[in-house]
Amino acid sequence: MRETAAPARETGQTRDQAKGVKFLRNFWQFRTLTLMLVPAALVLLLNNYLPMFGLFIAFKKINYIDGIWGSPWSGFENFTFLFNNGSLWRIVRNTVGYSLTFMVVNLILSVAIALALNELRSRIAIKSYQSFLIMPHFLSMIIISYLVYAFLHPTQGFMNATILKWFDKEPVSWYMVKDYWPFILTFVSAWKGVGIGAVIFIAAIAGIDPEYYEAAVIDGASKWKQMMHITLPSIMPIIIIITILNMGHVFNSDFGLFYQVPLDSGVLYPVTDTVDTYVYRVLTQMNDIGMSSAASMVQSILGFIMVFVTNGVVRRINSDQALF
Repeated sequence: MRETAAPARETGQTRDQAKGVKFLRNFWQFRTLTLMLVPAALVLLLNNYLPMFGLFIAFKKINYIDGIWGSPWSGFENFTFLFNNGSLWRIVRNTVGYSLTFMVVNLILSVAIALALNELRSRIAIKSYQSFLIMPHFLSMIIISYLVYAFLHPTQGFMNATILKWFDKEPVSWYMVKDYWPFILTFVSAWKGVGIGAVIFIAAIAGIDPEYYEAAVIDGASKWKQMMHITLPSIMPIIIIITILNMGHVFNSDFGLFYQVPLDSGVLYPVTDTVDTYVYRVLTQMNDIGMSSAASMVQSILGFIMVFVTNGVVRRINSDQALF
């Protein structure tokens, strides 16, 4: 029995040694790619993993005399404050509703623009349109808020002074009327984000084998059928991956979009107040980083769950297109 066990242990050790040698050989073979990966890995570590040690702040009542480590533990008190707040339904409804709306609208427009640009034959035109579409992505929300203000100024804005005047309409106090802002915020989000999404799908379309299109042309397929039966199915895995990743941010919102663009107008809170803007006001007015940390922790956990749920749904429909 002992004689049988000894060769088995030797075999296991031999396999482990072989795996170690294979790992070192692959590491040396791809050393250049590994070196290129180091900066991105460091950024990921510093920005995404090291801050996770601050999760305990959500369970403390922070005071600046004792410091973070010396402050007393508060248990789930910070979470209780968040869930017992009367504005919880409003901020969650706005956050989730806007996130889903932005995700659907931006995805549809990004894919449509990518399909349209793919039909252009002039490379100069394609590059020009891509540059024009992607430019808003790099503008800060502060700049965008001034652009929106230039359009919506009560007296001198382009909408009141030009557009509405053409149609003999009365000027609108845009920052005092909440009914328009769901559409304004959706438009601003699409204007800023559709371009970068279209570039991603254009890159995916560029990887499709041209022989598929050549065969379709021989069979007499129109451009529309080529898009429906070749282009869209080919980029569907990218669409699904982006959708799954976006679902992780469904409980988060673009703080600049909901705070800077409406100019933090209190009248607009029913349609512009989200979890992020609410947490910011808690942090500035109550000076309590424990409550804001608790809200951020809840957002992260819910986003983590949404990614797994969405991926599970995709796996049940088509396991080959699931992210993991």
